[in-house]
Amino acid sequence: MLEEAGEVLENVLKASCLPLGFIVFLPAVLLLVAPPLPAADAAHEFTVYRMQQYDLQGQPYGTRNAVLNTEARTVDADVLSRRCVLMRLLDFSYEHYQKALRQSAGAVVIILPRAMAAVPQDVVRQFMEIEPEMLAMETVVPVYFAVEDEALLSIYEQTQAASASQGSASAAEVLLHTATANGFQMVTSGAQSQAVSDWLITSVEGRLTGLGGEDLPTIVIVAHYDAFGVAPWLSLGADSNGSGISVLLELARLFSRLYTYKRTHAAYNLLFFASGGGKFNYQGTKRWLEDSLDHTDSSLLQDNVAFVLCLDTVGRGSHLRLHVSKPPREGTLQHVFLRELEMVAAHQFPDVSFSMVHKKINLADDVLAWEHERFAIRRLPAFTLSHLENHRAGPRSSIMDVRSRVDSKTLTRNTRIIAEALTRVIYNLTEKGTPPDMPVFTEQMVKCGALGGATGTHAVTPACTPLAGPAGADRLSHGLAHQPAPGRPTAGQGRDVPEYTGALPEPLPEGRAAAPREGRQAGP
Repeated sequence: MLEEAGEVLENVLKASCLPLGFIVFLPAVLLLVAPPLPAADAAHEFTVYRMQQYDLQGQPYGTRNAVLNTEARTVDADVLSRRCVLMRLLDFSYEHYQKALRQSAGAVVIILPRAMAAVPQDVVRQFMEIEPEMLAMETVVPVYFAVEDEALLSIYEQTQAASASQGSASAAEVLLHTATANGFQMVTSGAQSQAVSDWLITSVEGRLTGLGGEDLPTIVIVAHYDAFGVAPWLSLGADSNGSGISVLLELARLFSRLYTYKRTHAAYNLLFFASGGGKFNYQGTKRWLEDSLDHTDSSLLQDNVAFVLCLDTVGRGSHLRLHVSKPPREGTLQHVFLRELEMVAAHQFPDVSFSMVHKKINLADDVLAWEHERFAIRRLPAFTLSHLENHRAGPRSSIMDVRSRVDSKTLTRNTRIIAEALTRVIYNLTEKGTPPDMPVFTEQMVKCGALGGATGTHAVTPACTPLAGPAGADRLSHGLAHQPAPGRPTAGQGRDVPEYTGALPEPLPEGRAAAPREGRQAGP
């Protein structure tokens, strides 16, 4: 502030012919006649969350600096050099962000509303589009995010008023304002960031062994549990991919009940894999494939893999799309599954639009588009089910992906579609004459509470990959905690699973829920 006052005074002296004594005396007189100033407020502390900083495939992303100690301004100010620029999300734009960087701002703090669900959808969509561009633009300017509270909003409004007045005022008015207005010095308590040279990615594997010989076909169901956004600690990933991991856990619960009893024990192995590092080029899946195919002699992935179904962002919308690298050939089990999905959607859920999206793998890209491409590279038949039209959709990598973006009814509906199609494949129901409009799983059999609870855990626990050590285990353990405990129903529990007398040989019982066992930790 003193530097600014000196600059203003120097400009006034150069431009004015008034005697020096008057110029020096004027501020003192004004200060004497001005209303008494309130005592300086105590420091206000608020939590800020830094933008991502990482290197992937040798390419740097995000901010390279963390230290902040400079005076606050808003983007309305004419001079932003060496200032901490405050921006509210509702007024944020990529042009304003670039302006701050071009003028060598000392830092940028973006203020987010406390109630993210109330943010207008056009603002959400715009910010989702900007996030990847912010990360792709490497900068030495520290960039932080803060959640709005009353004190922070007051600081912003006072700073905005000061910035606006300085842009239109005369030199004398600026000098007066500098002497009388409130100023705010933004200081971070943390030290400079340090690179993490080695961090672990936790993945979890579980299996349901089929009934029969050793060479049974294996169906693999995969979902990555981590989230991604411009700020790690704000990346909740409710839809991407909290919805995917929730559906995976519910499928494990449903089929573990069927596999508990001999008469409904199918001749298929079911392998469930909750992968870490999904948002960082699917590093957890990459390591799992290497361990399973290259470094061990006994793995279900080395045997008869029927297909790999990856679940990614399935918690909203009226569309379901099966993304493939190569269209399934007729006569293969993956083609049968595709046809069953189409039939179930058309006959049991006519409001759902189902389609297949074909995209070839581009090995020249730094990051693979979908998780199934990791399996396709290793010549395993795989596809990804998602409501998104393409892999570049904003919700896959945004801090705007909060709990309100997941519709519980849609999530339950999509879970039923997947469970119905899988059941019809595993038990060969179509060939046995079961009508396509006859459901195997009713709405009461799919646990909406378990799905909502698991997704809700994702929506309050950040799980960006750099935080996936403690946070990733947190999300998985909470998700598994929502699965019913082993055992048959006791008196008073009731039976929420109705009888089914169609192609399956007996009523679906309340059985044992087999929680996936913890697998090997995978590194990048």
